[in-house]
Amino acid sequence: MSLSPDRLDRFARHIVLPEIGGAGQVALAGKHIAVIGLGGIGSPALQYLAASGIGRFTLVDDDVVDASNLQRQTIFTARDIGHGKATSARRWLANFDDALNVSISDTRIGTDNVGDLIAGVDLVLDGTDNFATRLAVSDACVAERTPLLSAAVGRFQGQVGAFAGHLVGEACYRCFVGDAFDAEDCDTCAEDGMLGAMAGWAGSFAAMQAIRVLLTGAARFGDPMWGKLHILDGMKPGMRTLKIAKDDGCKGCG
Repeated sequence: MSLSPDRLDRFARHIVLPEIGGAGQVALAGKHIAVIGLGGIGSPALQYLAASGIGRFTLVDDDVVDASNLQRQTIFTARDIGHGKATSARRWLANFDDALNVSISDTRIGTDNVGDLIAGVDLVLDGTDNFATRLAVSDACVAERTPLLSAAVGRFQGQVGAFAGHLVGEACYRCFVGDAFDAEDCDTCAEDGMLGAMAGWAGSFAAMQAIRVLLTGAARFGDPMWGKLHILDGMKPGMRTLKIAKDDGCKGCG
């Protein structure tokens, strides 16, 4: 694969970086990422993922845009209120870069369909807002042997971690949270609140980590950092990193 002159011009600031270069940019053009959840994480992450030159996207979200989303979900406008998030996100991508290959799903994701939705992708970015969905996505990623980048945000804190439970010795997301959260009840930002800019920080950091995973073996910037959970603190501000150990008894990847 080679890049056309207009694509070379568009991604010139990437290509001039020795850590990415032409080879890295070509690699990104051939990658397929699934973004599950187009809210506080998925919305800002999608902007930088699309801007990076990743060639193909699968967008999954069954929700519709609400006025309260606009404080942090930056791809949506007042005109999108009442419309499906997946459809609105596809429209944003088409306006941003019509060369992208985009497919969408606005069905509720669950254990019965998640495997089909992520089949064949190079990376899944999960920004959903409940543990039951996150664990279903994690288990499907292990089964499909697909890397998972899991990200979450609330109030003044975010977390982003890369998981590859299908690899020997590497943890999956279930190794991190355990089995106690296979239910859909959890705190929501409607109850707890969220600083809008915090979603932007977590989402853009998730996009950067996704690019690292996708460039593994293709450019010097590639480093998947499997099992490392980065915790972003918007109050101090600052960041710390934890290593998640593989649980040999994990029902997802053990």
